[in-house]
Amino acid sequence: MSNVQALVFDVFGTLVDWYSPITRLAERIGAERAVPIDGGRLARAWRSRYRPAMDTVRSGARPWCNFDELHRGTLAEVLAEMNLALAEPDRDRLVAEWHRLDPWPDTVPGLATLGTRFITGTMSNGHVRMLVDLARHGGMRFDVIFSAELAGTYKPDPSVYLTAARLLELPPEQVMLVACHESDLAGAAAAGLRTAYVSRPAEWGPGGAGSRSAPAAVDVAAADLIDLAGRLPA
Repeated sequence: MSNVQALVFDVFGTLVDWYSPITRLAERIGAERAVPIDGGRLARAWRSRYRPAMDTVRSGARPWCNFDELHRGTLAEVLAEMNLALAEPDRDRLVAEWHRLDPWPDTVPGLATLGTRFITGTMSNGHVRMLVDLARHGGMRFDVIFSAELAGTYKPDPSVYLTAARLLELPPEQVMLVACHESDLAGAAAAGLRTAYVSRPAEWGPGGAGSRSAPAAVDVAAADLIDLAGRLPA
């Protein structure tokens, strides 16, 4: 790993907590409308539709559309499933909340430390504007914003990872993906990138199926970003 020059980070789940903000806002909207809403159930059900929605784009069954468009469509499905009728302004608030998710406690200091030694960037399925908003909201510093939007498809398509390497003018083996999701790490490895796993057991909320153990094939595994900084070569 001594030749790694750049670290690119998955964002949702790896750097930011999506479960807590979405849960809180859903329950706040419910209180405002005097409609009981199980915010945790809504957050999990909504996130679980993330991959099937992206698959329709990856397969070519649907033209490129960004996360706001995907989230709006899958939110309608979740609300129907939960028998909830929310007006468009409340749906807009929920979709917009994905631009204001809070970083995990180790994210900002971990990125700051790693940024002194490596080029750092996002490598997310979120679109560019969403990632800019998240970085500004959470005080996350990156050298560059990479998004699946630049490749016109979604991870784990190899073109997403290779676009980042190409734009950095680095061979894939000098770029390392940092993520908590096994499929993302496997996709990056298949494209020739190095891989680093970080544990996020709280990603899906209390008792949820957050990542706790590293996939066998990763180059390095760490408890969080601060731990990762200590495990990578100086």
